Amino acid sequence: MGLRAIESVSCNASNRLTSRFIALLESQFPVNSIAHVLQFKTANDFASQLSVHVNHLNYAVKEVSGKTTSELIACRISHEAIVLLRNTDWNVAQIAYCLGFGHPANFTLFFKKQTNCTPKAFR
Repeated sequence: MGLRAIESVSCNASNRLTSRFIALLESQFPVNSIAHVLQFKTANDFASQLSVHVNHLNYAVKEVSGKTTSELIACRISHEAIVLLRNTDWNVAQIAYCLGFGHPANFTLFFKKQTNCTPKAFR
């Protein structure tokens, strides 16, 4: 097996793993009720569910998407936060809880880092 063949197999494996990661990430959305809490929030959570080492998942996702696993997770959670802030009358604490944050203050810090404004200011 030549170098190109090895690279092709590696790329295909990375594509498959990244696809499985993205499918698992997307399967948690949309959040339709305040009783729905995200099961998987960290790269470790996803790696465990996909039965791979977190470093392997991170490498594959970065190779395929150019972004880290954590960046993709944060982007998707912040997108859902925006949807919930725009389309529900849930308070910030309820949204924080649904998105896996134990404390609303942690959610506010996360949201501000992602969007440069607080959830209340955004709403």
